[in-house]
Amino acid sequence: MKITTIGYWGAYPEANEATSGYLLQSDGKNILIDCGSGVLSNLQNYIDLVALDAVILSHYHGDHMADIYSLQYAMRVLIDLKKREKPLYIYGHNQDEKFETLNYHHYTVACSIDENNLIKFGDLTFTFIKNIHQDLCFAMRIEKEDKAFVYTADTGWNEALINFSKGADLLICEASLYNENYGVVSGHLTAGEAGRIGKMAKVKHLVLSHLPHFGNHQQLLKEAKEHFKEEVELARKSKTWRL
Repeated sequence: MKITTIGYWGAYPEANEATSGYLLQSDGKNILIDCGSGVLSNLQNYIDLVALDAVILSHYHGDHMADIYSLQYAMRVLIDLKKREKPLYIYGHNQDEKFETLNYHHYTVACSIDENNLIKFGDLTFTFIKNIHQDLCFAMRIEKEDKAFVYTADTGWNEALINFSKGADLLICEASLYNENYGVVSGHLTAGEAGRIGKMAKVKHLVLSHLPHFGNHQQLLKEAKEHFKEEVELARKSKTWRL
């Protein structure tokens, strides 16, 4: 598995960057995890849109799916010009009216996700759990042979996430808040909480994502490291991991 950071900001993108979006590649498959603001433009630095196989959306907040509708137009242009033959499959939960908007004529197809079903793409297996968030949001675990990658998306403290992340080789965990902001914003984690999840789940590598637009991000890193003693880093554009 190869995971590339397309965007990592919470709420809105800084100049020339993007909110949540990660490109997962394995054995010729190209899967985009979340498609926030700025992701579509930046994604094309890494792959041609003709080669995109699927999009998996954690939830329907704008900073995780704002570029979906422009991506649908892109699929229409590419298919109408006969540069692409197959529709794009867009996965999301069906407990919101936005699910139906993932269907766009014959160009994109909406596919549902939930806790009870897994999704397979070749040798990749996706499983999901519900997060603690204002609107329904899913964390996802992707496994290939003996390797595992977990992406939390948006969540408050969730005991179930510890077991779900157990032993992961890579955990990309939201860290929207500094420890001093604990309890100020519901449905999001502090950096210290992200570190605790990494420690309790015994993951090998922790990445802090969904970063805030205030404060010193090095402080986030410091607060996570107070709990997590293995490798930890801040998400940054173009950063790639191979599992």
